[in-house]
Amino acid sequence: MDPFATSKLLWTPPAPKRTKVEALRLFVNRTRGLDFKDYHELYQYSVSDYRFWGDIWKFLGIIYSNPPTQVVADGYIKEVPLWFPGARLNYAENVLWRNDDAIAITESGEFGRVVSISYRDLREKVRVMANSLRVQGLQVGDRVAAIVANNINAVVLALATASLGGIFSSTATDMGVQGVLERYRQIQPKFIFSETEVSYAGKDINLVPNVLEIVKDLTSRGLARVILLPSVKTGKEAAPSVLNSITNSFSLAQFLASGDGRPLTFEQLPFEHPLYILYSSGTTGAPKCIVHSAGGALMATKKDVAIGLDLNMDETYFQYTSTAWMMWPFMLSGLACGARIITYDGSPFYPDVKGFLKFISDQHITVLGTSPRFLSEVQGRGINPLAIGDFSGLRAIMSTGAVLTPPMFEWSYKAFGGAAIASSSGGTDICACFVTAVPSLPIYSGEIQGKSLGLKVEIFDPSGRNIEDSGAPGELVCTRPHPSIPVKFWGDDAKGTKFLKAYFDVYPGVWRHGDFIARNPKTKGLIIYGRSDGVLNPSGVRFGSAEIYTVLERFADVIDDSICVGQRRPQDTDERVLLFLVMRAGHSLDAALDQRIRDAIRSALSRRHVPSYIFQVDAIPYTVNGKKIEIAVKQIVSGMDVKPSGAVANPEVLKHYYKYREIENFALVKAKL
Repeated sequence: MDPFATSKLLWTPPAPKRTKVEALRLFVNRTRGLDFKDYHELYQYSVSDYRFWGDIWKFLGIIYSNPPTQVVADGYIKEVPLWFPGARLNYAENVLWRNDDAIAITESGEFGRVVSISYRDLREKVRVMANSLRVQGLQVGDRVAAIVANNINAVVLALATASLGGIFSSTATDMGVQGVLERYRQIQPKFIFSETEVSYAGKDINLVPNVLEIVKDLTSRGLARVILLPSVKTGKEAAPSVLNSITNSFSLAQFLASGDGRPLTFEQLPFEHPLYILYSSGTTGAPKCIVHSAGGALMATKKDVAIGLDLNMDETYFQYTSTAWMMWPFMLSGLACGARIITYDGSPFYPDVKGFLKFISDQHITVLGTSPRFLSEVQGRGINPLAIGDFSGLRAIMSTGAVLTPPMFEWSYKAFGGAAIASSSGGTDICACFVTAVPSLPIYSGEIQGKSLGLKVEIFDPSGRNIEDSGAPGELVCTRPHPSIPVKFWGDDAKGTKFLKAYFDVYPGVWRHGDFIARNPKTKGLIIYGRSDGVLNPSGVRFGSAEIYTVLERFADVIDDSICVGQRRPQDTDERVLLFLVMRAGHSLDAALDQRIRDAIRSALSRRHVPSYIFQVDAIPYTVNGKKIEIAVKQIVSGMDVKPSGAVANPEVLKHYYKYREIENFALVKAKL
């Protein structure tokens, strides 16, 4: 079976020479006296010569007070070099370079209110917030934690913290007390900002009881100030009775009034100074606290947004995300490009997904960042976006967070009137993309266009041999350092023991990311098949769950969701594949549909891909960032007891999978292999 048989040309760039990536190629040629002919030649230079990062520094117009003395030097461990030693800069200054009346942020949510602020207004809000933080005692290196919705206040808080050299960390408002404490106990914030009331899917949620519990726990761990934000829905400040019940607490209005009138200043700091603390999924244990540098996050995200998304100053970038996902700081680089960004809080399906699609149309979105889950839901509901709004200005749809299947590439391309349907993959670990969109290259259905500039991505087999030219799937690895490697894990030792174990324990000296990936030898596009630790391996045939999900797209009218895992219990001599389905309302899994699914998988893939069992379930477990939790389900059905962490959005769902350990006790029909 040819794994690339479904890849077909979907989109060709209308004006490739006018893209930023082509401008970068010409800039490098002119600066270095070179003659790279295309993206692939530029990429090879970017991963073989560290001078490339100096070129990116200049091309992106990084703002600094002191220039670097060199591009790279030895770091505290060889896996984490010291980038741009001698340089002094500030992340917030690079994001807020624009200071005019153009719209910077448009804020909205499921109850329909739309508010916009200019770049000049944004700078003023950051100035006031930063002054209050300074007056209240924030110093360089202090942590500011936030339990915040995706709105203007969150952006202002992050940038104000960065302007002073503080370290910002956020969680979404739907994370429970346990999940928040698992994160913030480790980093011991000096300040906590929290929403008091939010709305999701039409339900008003009072967060005050959660805040009381969280603050009580963290007060003994260095927490000095608690700032309660006004209701997202009504704008009302926290009641005096609530403020009186929490020591050292302020309403937002009180806190902002405590500042002084000094102008906005930007603390000049080394390139490697910590900016964000993000968190690994931690679905079955305490999350890792991943520390990203200001310089690394700035260069990586601005490179991916400016060059990968080709975002311009007169355009609008809407990334649907929560503040708990790495796509939120990624989104802020839209401001660094001088564009308008959209912050949206709430469910895209409330009160109706048609209203959300109309919002995208009405706001004249240029680049939409979304997920395969959203696109498949629109398709599954039989909705035609072109009947709802005008998407002629929608230049590109960037999908991430999960695998975008070839059928979904093709449906989305037609459904949104010919916008470029691109896919990317990276992670919280680097707050950037390993493989990404390349606006000067064609798009083939099911494929990611190329490797990200400056990141030497290779595909290894279990023995550490590069197999990418064969087209066979293997481990996504990165064999050369780059600036967006995290500085460290918070709380790790001086040797980076936990950090090295997380990324460098399989292939010494080589970053193993944990994705199962293949490269099309003809198109040079890439396909991700899922997480490598969740690879399915019946009878020694390795394949990813994404291959099964691709076939299931044919059944989108009756199947609402699915999860596919391998099962190998201690008593088993081989692994078998289990497929769990959530059916759409009015449909159920019967013998006829079971057989149709098996036949479709056998025909599209092979008999080895056909699941041993197919089950109907009520729900699929997800992380709070919207990712299917395949690994935990695999562990459970294979005999392990799993204690879900606060990163699991619906932990109660996992308990329903324990009964599938003893499948033989069920009266079920096996696959006809």
